[in-house]
Amino acid sequence: QVHLVESGGGSVKAGGSLKLSCTGSGNIYKSYYWGWIRQVPGKKREGVAGINSDGVTQYADSVKGRFTISKDSAKNTLYLQMNSLEPEDSALYYCALDVSFPTLFDRPLFQGQGTQVTVSS
Repeated sequence: QVHLVESGGGSVKAGGSLKLSCTGSGNIYKSYYWGWIRQVPGKKREGVAGINSDGVTQYADSVKGRFTISKDSAKNTLYLQMNSLEPEDSALYYCALDVSFPTLFDRPLFQGQGTQVTVSS
C-alpha cells in the first residue's frame, strides 16, 4: 500500500507564491509517475503537472510558465512551486501516483487527501 501526504497549502493574494510538498510512504516503485491534480467543488478535476522517473514533465496549459514540478526520489517527496498565483488557481490540490501521464491525471492508482490553496484578488 502507498500513503501520500500533502502539505504547504494556504491563503495568498494574487501574484503570490506557494510551494506544495507531498511525501510518499509504502511500496513506491521508482517507475511511478508523480503528479498534482486539483479540484474545485462542482467542477471537473484538472491535472496540473506531472513528472516521470526520467524527469520528463507535463503541465496544464493554464499553469505553464508559472508552476514548476520537481521530485526528490531519495526522499519520495514531490514538490510544486506555484508562482504568480491567480484566483482561478484556488482549489484542493492532490498528490497522485500512477504508471502513465494519462491515467495519472484521470484515475490515479494512489492519491493523497489534498491540501487547500486559496488565492484572493
